Amino acid sequence: MQSCADAVLETKCGSIITIEVAAGSKCDAFPSGFNEWRKTIGCRVTAPAREGRANRAVVAVIAATLNISESAVSIQSGVSSPIKRVLVQGISKPDILLVLQLLLQS
Repeated sequence: MQSCADAVLETKCGSIITIEVAAGSKCDAFPSGFNEWRKTIGCRVTAPAREGRANRAVVAVIAATLNISESAVSIQSGVSSPIKRVLVQGISKPDILLVLQLLLQS
């Protein structure tokens, strides 16, 4: 399995995860793979990409996966794009990578 370290950047405000969203999927899933070429972590949500529904679902699924509050997760860029940069506060890059690597390997 490819390392997803290139998709996570630690800043003084928190960690930024670059994701690629597939809205309207059959199930919610994060992570749902790693795109080595784009350096993005996959995120599938059942919500449609309309009226911010998919963005709200992205925040919810990332927060649930990392076991943190939804208020600690925010979309920093890519609100209307499938490629998004998501800020996660209160968890370090190494901790995020540990969770993601475990989930991607299973």
